[in-house]
Amino acid sequence: EILGQQRRVLEGRLAPLLRAITDSHLPMEQEMGTVYLKIFAYVLHSSGLGTSRDVEVCREVTAALQSVFPRRDMIIFTSLSKKNKELQLKNLTMIVTGILLYNKECGKGGSTIDDLRAILNEAIPSATWTAEERLNTCHMLAHQFTALLESMQDDPLRSTQLSSYKLKEALFNVRQHEAFLCNLLSDATTAAQEVEKMNVHFAAAIEKLKNVVPNKIFFDSEDVFPLFVALSNLWTGFRNKLLLIKFLTNMINELQQFSEIQSQLFPNEVLSSLLEGVTVKSDVERIRETMGTRVNASDFKDQEWLFPETTDNFDQLLIEYRGFCAHTIGVKGFPLPGNPAIGILKHKERYYAFSSKEAACLFAQDPDKFIELNIEKAKEHVELIQLLKLQHQFVRLELAANADKYLLKCTAGCDRFTQTDTHILPPTIVKSYEWNEWEMRRRAIML
Repeated sequence: EILGQQRRVLEGRLAPLLRAITDSHLPMEQEMGTVYLKIFAYVLHSSGLGTSRDVEVCREVTAALQSVFPRRDMIIFTSLSKKNKELQLKNLTMIVTGILLYNKECGKGGSTIDDLRAILNEAIPSATWTAEERLNTCHMLAHQFTALLESMQDDPLRSTQLSSYKLKEALFNVRQHEAFLCNLLSDATTAAQEVEKMNVHFAAAIEKLKNVVPNKIFFDSEDVFPLFVALSNLWTGFRNKLLLIKFLTNMINELQQFSEIQSQLFPNEVLSSLLEGVTVKSDVERIRETMGTRVNASDFKDQEWLFPETTDNFDQLLIEYRGFCAHTIGVKGFPLPGNPAIGILKHKERYYAFSSKEAACLFAQDPDKFIELNIEKAKEHVELIQLLKLQHQFVRLELAANADKYLLKCTAGCDRFTQTDTHILPPTIVKSYEWNEWEMRRRAIML
């Protein structure tokens, strides 16, 4: 959506210039120069390589444009249809962009063109490092809040002491922040992998061009122009990735306000005093403690259990509740990380993981009962609907009547617009046409 919005803004800015070029039909000789200057302006601004205020960029764009589209071709261009003119302009823009990028790589110009690859090599690790740092903070807070909630479950006196603190809400909020940061970190990692592949393709295209055009003045356009177009497309891809990384970085920084709210509700000194005598376990430590135990599938004849060594693509199974323990949510009221190695229960074509063997056995005795408990818990804390991906459960139970109370599903929307050409056909002037009724009456009387 961000890239589409940027593209529409650029197209809106260039729309008047594009209409002025495509609406011209066989202009006079003195008007050819004006249309050619408009084509130059369109190519310059559409390429995004510089502005008209930069003399060096203008000179390089002019030289590249004249080498592939000399002024003598204007007669052929003006005879084309409106659609073909637009395609020709886009093709010219990509070829000129590719020529300028090739010259920059050869050291023959392009000093003012941004080195997007170098910028991305700095921006992506920075965004990844920021996301990982914030994610580690979320992990630590989630482990601490979980430990405090478990201590309340085991000690009634401590439960009375900590009842005034909104520990469950704080844990849900941290888990939400954690989930969002994981998504953003995944996007940044994917972008880094795609940029690495694009760098390889870019270097290969440059090397191929150097072999095809070794200091030649004249060359076969059918062999060279597709390579210039490929360079332009890769550069556009670099620009889009840079825009995406900036967007992700801004979003990560904006999400930081949630951590600041947590620090206001639970300052370090307050949290440290609450954690005195409490053992804090990380999600990894909890999973490590239960690695030696697993469910005995023979004890549940009517249930289907999946294990790593007997199931293909075990790591790719879509586990319910975002991988949290299906038993703990409804019974204890807060999520604990599930360990798939204990055994994944397949119930009604859905997969459930558990934090311990005992939890798995209890859940397997009556899965529907605990699923209902999880839904009731989500009604009390509506943020669990989105956090644990419970939308389908509410839709299945036909809770549409309570849509104003519970979040059923997120609907994405975006603005769209269309534009109809004012004059599709070439203008035809009928000099005998008359619109004035009184003038037509005068003519009738004369006849």
